[in-house]
Amino acid sequence: MKKTFSLSHPKIKPARKVEAAKGEINKYLKRERGKKLPEGFDFWGFNCQFGETEESKAAVHESEIFAKIDAIEKENKESFYLEILADPRKRTKKPKA
Repeated sequence: MKKTFSLSHPKIKPARKVEAAKGEINKYLKRERGKKLPEGFDFWGFNCQFGETEESKAAVHESEIFAKIDAIEKENKESFYLEILADPRKRTKKPKA
């Protein structure tokens, strides 16, 4: 998913647009996690990038996406860019301390 979400609309309040964007993101993540994994992989990982525009995007963890969206909403920004790319990953053991 590579998309710029607009938060401005003449008839729809920004809070409703934010909820719709979050719903679309959750739907995408659920759909990607449900896909069949290639042989030898354990789970789907996500490479996420977030920014006000496509040019200002920066890497973020998947768990930080909604906090970033809430921050954009509080700053009354017009839109935000989100890029989520799924890739299969293997589990690794935690290093012993």
